[in-house]
Amino acid sequence: MNELALKYGCNPNQKPARIFMADGSNLPVTVLNGKPGYINFLDAFNSWQLVKELKENTGMVAAASFKHVSPAGAALGYPLDNVLRKMYHIAADMQLSGIACAYARARGADRMSSFGDWIALSDICDVPTAKIIKSEVTDGIIAPGYEPEALDILKSKKGGNYNVVTIDPNYVPVSLEHKQVFGITFEQGRNDLKIDNHMLENMVTENKILTDAQKRDLVLSLIVLKYTQSNSVCYVQDGQVIGVGAGQQSRIHCTRLAGQKADNWQLRHMPKVLDLPFRADVTKPNRDNATDVYLGDTPEDVIGDNVWAETFTRRPEHLTAAEKKAWLSKVTGVALGSDAFFPFGDNIERAYRSGVTAIVEAGGSIRDQQVIDTCNKYGIAMAFCGLRLFHH
Repeated sequence: MNELALKYGCNPNQKPARIFMADGSNLPVTVLNGKPGYINFLDAFNSWQLVKELKENTGMVAAASFKHVSPAGAALGYPLDNVLRKMYHIAADMQLSGIACAYARARGADRMSSFGDWIALSDICDVPTAKIIKSEVTDGIIAPGYEPEALDILKSKKGGNYNVVTIDPNYVPVSLEHKQVFGITFEQGRNDLKIDNHMLENMVTENKILTDAQKRDLVLSLIVLKYTQSNSVCYVQDGQVIGVGAGQQSRIHCTRLAGQKADNWQLRHMPKVLDLPFRADVTKPNRDNATDVYLGDTPEDVIGDNVWAETFTRRPEHLTAAEKKAWLSKVTGVALGSDAFFPFGDNIERAYRSGVTAIVEAGGSIRDQQVIDTCNKYGIAMAFCGLRLFHH
């Protein structure tokens, strides 16, 4: 099949809409269920590239959770401990495969942003993964294949209309990309830059030691940034994205936004948060929202005198600013990637408060030395990769 007609473009008033192969060849994707739209396919093709590249680089299965053409989360298939299972709403006795763990981590990083996500899997979707997906609010999935039972599970979502797409894993796109804006055609070479540990060789700080885990997480951050709307920064820990700041005009705002998401992920590990006494009839999305509010600046919106009983079986205790600060002060081992240079040391100051100990960025700012000096103040190891990763 050379083309696929779509209901509409980005918005219902934008018609006609389709995806097609300009060279007359067949599309590398097949719709197995549902009717994916324009934005769905933008998410699908960007997210597939991300997980494919993660798998090629690490040799591990990978998954991504995309919203509005940027990842809300991405992860490798490391096992989940009991704390992560509780954070991600995974039963303690549920059997998980590597690809199921990867998606649980990708979805779990920022569950608020992942609500209604598009899923990408580097490997065949199996039954454990499909069971996780079935219980989540999500728009669709792209993968190189599906186990028959897993496909049946996915087809049962959304009254039988859940979007399921398969892609040829051997498909190689042409080297030139085109798009039109305001009737004018843009052309550029496809960003086929290979990201690996060579990006980390130019260590510019006094601390020049990177562990294997730090190298893995820094490379993961760069691969994620390659497919994230710019400006963008990405916090990673233990093979999983924990905070992405995308599409911000100011880099410090990116760093703050992603840092707050990373901090919330860390705070969700706290016993007081894990043990929030939710009513049995409160759905997972509502639990996620209540947790997010509880961790924020206005917890009274969910634990106030007149509202707590709507969500909880008993009124939760306040989580004080002092308690949050004490917990976050112990966080360490976080990696941070930036899709371009940091122009000021304030980005490093903010990153340090989220436990960052290793950074990779392009370098090339007139204030590089200020940024390096700030890293040195905190003993942070930083590499200049020398390459920008803007994505629009």
